[in-house]
Amino acid sequence: MADLLPEATRRWQHIEATALAHFQRAGLAEIRTPLLEATALFARGIGEATDVVGKEMYSFLDRGERSCTLRPEGTASVVRAAIQHGLLAQGSQRLWYGGPMFRYERPQAGRLRQFHQLGVEYLGYADPFTDAEAIAVAWDLLGALGISGLELELNSLGTSADRARYRKILMAWLGERRGGLDEDSRTRLATNPLRILDSKDPGTRALLRDAPSLADALSEESCQRFAAVRQALTALDIPFRLEAGLVRGLDYYNHTAFEITSNQLGAQATVCGGGRYDGLVEQLGGPATACVGWAMGMERLVLLLTRQEEERKAVAPHLDGAPQCYLVSRPGRAALQALALSRSLRARGLAVERDVSGSTLAKQFRRADRSGATWVITIGEAEAEACTARLRHLRRDGVEREFAQGQLPDQLLALVRD
Repeated sequence: MADLLPEATRRWQHIEATALAHFQRAGLAEIRTPLLEATALFARGIGEATDVVGKEMYSFLDRGERSCTLRPEGTASVVRAAIQHGLLAQGSQRLWYGGPMFRYERPQAGRLRQFHQLGVEYLGYADPFTDAEAIAVAWDLLGALGISGLELELNSLGTSADRARYRKILMAWLGERRGGLDEDSRTRLATNPLRILDSKDPGTRALLRDAPSLADALSEESCQRFAAVRQALTALDIPFRLEAGLVRGLDYYNHTAFEITSNQLGAQATVCGGGRYDGLVEQLGGPATACVGWAMGMERLVLLLTRQEEERKAVAPHLDGAPQCYLVSRPGRAALQALALSRSLRARGLAVERDVSGSTLAKQFRRADRSGATWVITIGEAEAEACTARLRHLRRDGVEREFAQGQLPDQLLALVRD
């Protein structure tokens, strides 16, 4: 468990403010639940055979001899609150939450025993397009934070009947190869065999390459539903990779399961994880309710942003408030191209200010000089026609160079590094 000092708190506040604005635009309402819940909530909701319940929860008896637990995740608490306060009787709910969670596990980069999550829950939504919408909310939030190197991994866990069929097939196959499994996987063989698919042990992972696939056990209805999710993600232009070994760590998931990973986090690469959990509300005493949601770890987001900030400072050590580039343009088509170009430059790690005044180019150039920027980029009417832009160093010789707009980010990055 760690303190948050002022420098780190600044990054946390940035993430929280960005997320709040993002969730409001998505029509999500905030819900806040207690840190402390009855242990039975998580035993029933998460599953007694999971590592979270079996090994990682902070549980104790209070003075009334009641078993209490510091919440290890947010979904079960949100569902409990929705049932207890009759939210589902008021119609479908689109909710988000944030705050600390607690698990007794080995501390490592981006993962502590007190960790913080942002999460989204869609309660009462059964259609497969909502799965894609929930994923899009997470994907776009990470994009708004400027996090790069992301990949969406996707799988379908099917229905409980699908998984029951697959469980028998998998247990029989693994039972014949029990000697090749690591110790944890041999234990899970009798309690939670699907979790073996998520093993990190190299020997077990090598063995599982030839294991029967859950996809082969899915019903036709489950296959059609998963196809609709993939169709929606394609329509939203969100790339994904099918990952048959993705099963998630909690028992309440069914149908869509997904993780968003970053190639900048090493072995613990997951930034966001979630999926559909249609049976959880009923399991906790509420009406049958279709649900989908996700959670992302704040510590990992902060770690990613810190690393990217350090990389940007290595490229441009002066980055202390003054932009590196100032973009001036004529109105209309030139301004639209300037908007797109500024986004491309920022995606490459450059600090860009775009003049939005609509005033004359001469006035915009004066503002560029006052901004402290090193470079000024100009898109006039002629440049807009040719899809080019003019680049000039404001502090040196003043010689202008003209580049195709698509080539300018790479050209400018090379000049900045020189």
